[in-house]
Amino acid sequence: MLIVTLLICFFASLGLTPFIKKFALAIGAVDRPSDRKVHATMMPRLGGLAIFISFILGILIAHPPDQTVWPIVLGASVIILTGILDDKIELSPKLKLLGQIAAALIIVFMGDIQVNFINLPFNGRLELEWFSVPVTVIWILAITNSINLIDGLDGLAAGVSSIVFITISIMALIMGDMFVLIIASVALFSTLGFLFHNFYPAKIFMGDTGALFLGFIIAVVSLLGFKNVTMFSLVVPVIILGVPISDTIFAIIRRIVHKQPISLADKSHLHHCLLRFGFSHQKTVLIIYAMSSVFGLAAIIFSTSTLWGSIIILALLTIGIELVVETVGLVSQNYKPVLNAIKRPHK
Repeated sequence: MLIVTLLICFFASLGLTPFIKKFALAIGAVDRPSDRKVHATMMPRLGGLAIFISFILGILIAHPPDQTVWPIVLGASVIILTGILDDKIELSPKLKLLGQIAAALIIVFMGDIQVNFINLPFNGRLELEWFSVPVTVIWILAITNSINLIDGLDGLAAGVSSIVFITISIMALIMGDMFVLIIASVALFSTLGFLFHNFYPAKIFMGDTGALFLGFIIAVVSLLGFKNVTMFSLVVPVIILGVPISDTIFAIIRRIVHKQPISLADKSHLHHCLLRFGFSHQKTVLIIYAMSSVFGLAAIIFSTSTLWGSIIILALLTIGIELVVETVGLVSQNYKPVLNAIKRPHK
């Protein structure tokens, strides 16, 4: 039954997207070229609406056996409304943030999904107590916006999100968590149907409608592990989301280093750097897909490793991230401490 549901989600998204494209053009929900954008022509947005409708269809058919699903649907609806308004009239950052906070609070209080503790090494556990609600809200906001930040090239955010959903689905299958499996796989196939129209050269963008929705669902699904007897520790979802989280963290560092406002938009995100490095649009997207796949595989191995195996995986990922950051100039062209240290002995 689940396989049939997933196929319905895929073909629903695939078939709806052209109609959403016409609707976006009709209401003027378009993305116009600018100095900080890669595309050179006006493009319809709102593609995320096709993903959302297909996702809701899948949920209604699969009917997951958990009451948490309805707060998730309600929170996602608030996010979608926020995204549609932003794609149409460009909301102020404060109003957009307000919509995201409202959706996060629905998850926390109506869905009773909270980060109550954080797993520590050597079987330790940090109880969050009063900090549980703010930490949960901050997590949802951070992941929601990190997906939004990488939505800069054709098929990039949809593809990376799909890889994240695949990873979560595999882990849920291993752990026997059917609820997480249903939510993640329905979101995955709804996204894949849209990706058919969004991959380079894109015929439509997902807009904030899609980027915020995908980020929100990823954030919530990863939190469900805390509710369901710690299917994930805090580290695992961070590894799964390694690409968008790293890009967001280094964007903040970059702006601090250059004494710029943290909210300032720029053309120095990972995909921009890879383009400047000489890769084509399509190759840049595929490289980031590969990076996301490595993080996904690392997360699966990490979750089944011994303590020392987990430490080695984290060390290798940290070194790998730092080398990529320095090579492509994600902070600045002059920031290369590790690469310079490697070169010195040879000199």
